[in-house]
Amino acid sequence: MSNALLVYPKHPPTYWGHQFALELLDAKSVFPPLGLLTVAALFPQRYNLRVIDLNVSALSNEDLEWADFAFTSTMVTQQLSLEQIVRRCNRAQVPVIAGGPYPTTFHDEMEGIDHYVLDEVEETFAAFLRDLENGAAKRIYRAPRKPDVTQAPIPRFDLIDMRDYYSMCLQFSRGCPFDCEFCDITKLYGRVSRTKTPAQMVAEFDRLYELGWRGPLFLVDDNFIGNKRQVMQLLPAIVQWQKERSYPFALSTEASVNISRMNGLMDGMIEAGFEKVFLGIETPNPKALMKMKKPQNFSMRDDHYLFTAVRKIQRRGMQVQGGFILGLDEDDESVFDAQIDFIQQAGIPTASIAMLTAFRGTNLWERLKRENRLLDVPVGLDITELNYKPQMDPATLLDGFVRVVQTIYDPTLENYFDRCLTLMKHLKPAPHSFKQVNQLLLLTFVLRLRESLNPDQQRAFSRYITQVKRKYPRLMPLALRFAARGYHYEKYARQVTAIKEFKDLLRSELESFKKAGTVADTALRTASLNRAKARFRAIPEDFRYLGDGLSEAMEAFEYAVSGGTYPSPRAGDGLPSFARRILGTISSDGSSSPNRQWSEGILQESG
Repeated sequence: MSNALLVYPKHPPTYWGHQFALELLDAKSVFPPLGLLTVAALFPQRYNLRVIDLNVSALSNEDLEWADFAFTSTMVTQQLSLEQIVRRCNRAQVPVIAGGPYPTTFHDEMEGIDHYVLDEVEETFAAFLRDLENGAAKRIYRAPRKPDVTQAPIPRFDLIDMRDYYSMCLQFSRGCPFDCEFCDITKLYGRVSRTKTPAQMVAEFDRLYELGWRGPLFLVDDNFIGNKRQVMQLLPAIVQWQKERSYPFALSTEASVNISRMNGLMDGMIEAGFEKVFLGIETPNPKALMKMKKPQNFSMRDDHYLFTAVRKIQRRGMQVQGGFILGLDEDDESVFDAQIDFIQQAGIPTASIAMLTAFRGTNLWERLKRENRLLDVPVGLDITELNYKPQMDPATLLDGFVRVVQTIYDPTLENYFDRCLTLMKHLKPAPHSFKQVNQLLLLTFVLRLRESLNPDQQRAFSRYITQVKRKYPRLMPLALRFAARGYHYEKYARQVTAIKEFKDLLRSELESFKKAGTVADTALRTASLNRAKARFRAIPEDFRYLGDGLSEAMEAFEYAVSGGTYPSPRAGDGLPSFARRILGTISSDGSSSPNRQWSEGILQESG
């Protein structure tokens, strides 16, 4: 029997990772690696399987000694963690097989991988394993078509410790009928929404229930309502299953905004136990929505269509989580206040704010390539780094982005708690969403949460809890979950800001050197280096993560201002782009480098 080690790379901090609140939520990670667990179910019984999720545990030398092969599934944001895994496997002489969204798009740029099994693998994985066992495995396997997901197996949740996770996740459909310009979903999974059968989903619900899971369950569909007819067939089966077991799962999913026009479907979702839905709202600017080809997000007859849609969903009984994008074509400087006002007035506690990214292969990427607006900057590593030339001034865009994030997740959490109260004012939850809660446990959670907050946040939290207790007492458990998430969001906002401000300082110092030219003396160099080191040390340790680029940028800056020569092995493609810019900035005599890449780079780069 062969030993197959399934390794899931570590995620950097994100809105959805809740890294700063996981201890409060009694979890090590939010979601298990659903894709990898689905692949695990494709292995024949003759394989011994072991799953290592680096978000909850470490990859040990014993794991590598045990393994005959290492299988990975990776998203773009996990690329640096994947590189570490690959290097360790290479040293241990364990062959690496890579799949998932990141290798599917970027396999031509990756190193150290023995075999790629790309795209959706249900119809190619068995052939790959046969070839691997016969010593005839090809380097790359591609799916000839989008597979029939009715043949997808039940994920191997038995291979993980579910107590490590805040929520479980399942998938009903793949693909999305909408072809938004910036989105890579249709390129990866197509525009036809392929669905599992109701019987399949019930079987997957059964498996989680049998393994002891109770609590949040996220359906990770690209667009849950992409095939309305199939959804309407699924919902009665889930309703019956949930009712027979007194609603053990609190459901959530992703959908397009036009769900607000489907009253019957929303009612069915609420009866089935759906409590929240994530919408790609993007922007309240209709011109930008038209440019990105997102017609489902605006109406020529209603200037407030998005706001109306959010409120309608809330009043129907579901919370709305929203994704928002800055840096869109057709945006001007008014977009920052417009985003803040929309999020606050609509009552969307969880609002993820992102800079526009041109992902390779998307319609946006192709258009920007034709317009010569793409920049040679890695994607997925730094949310304040642009890989394209925006219509707006880049510095204005980045400053506006930080202002939006700092405002909606302000240091006191006042704005955040205001949104939570606005949501609760309009939310009409279904009776089955109210569960009996042990009051002692509730009080214990309140005390733990208060201890995590700073004094200003504690005062805002006390006012918030007082209002919830007076106006919405049955929503107290929800209010406390919101508060824990708010703690994470505010700290994540400070992390993003701290990293950007550090890189802004390096840019400013390098500009001073550029102006000084050959006049730059030892005192100037020393003072500049001391300021940079002080700012570097001021970044809290828990804000640091793999891929933040801070140590590399600091080291490159030190070499640049000291007139030294940066070690050549570190100056290759593995160095973060921000640090590479610094290396070409100051020559050894203190004068500005003639490197023209920098002249278009360090002062305008997003960092």
